[in-house]
Amino acid sequence: MDDNVVGRAVSRRSLLTATAAGIAAPAAVVAGTSLAASAASGVTRKITIYAEALPGGLYGYGLAPGQATVPGPVLEMWEGDTLEITLVNRTDQRLSIHPHGVDYRTDSDGSPFNASFNAPGETRTYVWASHEMVAAEGRRFLPGSAGYWHYHDHAMGTDHGTAGLARGLYGALVVRRRGDQLPDKQFTVVFNDMMINNKTAPQTPMFEANLGQRVEWLVIGHGGTFHTFHLHAHRWADNRTGLLEGPSDPSQVIDNKDLNPGSSFGFQVLAGDHVGPGAWMYHCHVQFHSDGGMAGIFLVRNADGSMPPGAEDAIRRFQGHVHGAAAHAQHHDEGVQG
Repeated sequence: MDDNVVGRAVSRRSLLTATAAGIAAPAAVVAGTSLAASAASGVTRKITIYAEALPGGLYGYGLAPGQATVPGPVLEMWEGDTLEITLVNRTDQRLSIHPHGVDYRTDSDGSPFNASFNAPGETRTYVWASHEMVAAEGRRFLPGSAGYWHYHDHAMGTDHGTAGLARGLYGALVVRRRGDQLPDKQFTVVFNDMMINNKTAPQTPMFEANLGQRVEWLVIGHGGTFHTFHLHAHRWADNRTGLLEGPSDPSQVIDNKDLNPGSSFGFQVLAGDHVGPGAWMYHCHVQFHSDGGMAGIFLVRNADGSMPPGAEDAIRRFQGHVHGAAAHAQHHDEGVQG
């Protein structure tokens, strides 16, 4: 996702560099929130989110009327920041917005259990705060809020929001520790039962970056099914950021990670690092899930944005793959015959 400062573009990396050098950095617009890298203390930002019905029985969150998407917008904050979210329910359904990983009071819980939800047509404000890591007694530290989290409905259909989750009311929430590396692009991938972002192959998202761009993947699990997330040809450290902090960092380097309903993680990679441009696959590595359509494409273009050799052919082959129950039955029969 590209960042824009009023009148000109600026990357997250340039903001970070400016701040590290002691230069006052402008505020970047990130999914409707002002991510000010130079802020010395927490700030409160006010945003409005609209919940709307979408074609095909789906629902989504958006930052303006008529702009709801599945997933919803990425929301970002630095540790110590507060988001004051005004949720406008433009549907005829009861719904809410519930966060993971941040601080909130019961009236911002987003659950009917705490009478925290939007009735049909209602507007309601939710307040999400965050805090930094602090030292405790005995050489211990209490964790801060930094992490790759997510938000979702908790009220549609049942008191746990089962219908809202099934129909697309979810999105990514990023809380950064000051000094974190900032990406050039972000991709949100939600494994929701047997779908990716409520789609199956070949209609699943194709994410694109140029060779060498820093890409941040935000991976979320929903529904009632266990998954694993695999990214072809790229790898990351299994820690908070996905980046190693030095040669002695003990974090395991992986390219496949378990993803359970309600869990989330994120990481950064350099697109095509050590492998070059091309059409690379991301998918669930539970085999009958990938056969059923839980797969998509990460297209790494050449550094100048042009299409690398062979990529168009690979994309066409992916679009021609047989997915769904027919693919699973076909592979099962081939296995029995073998």
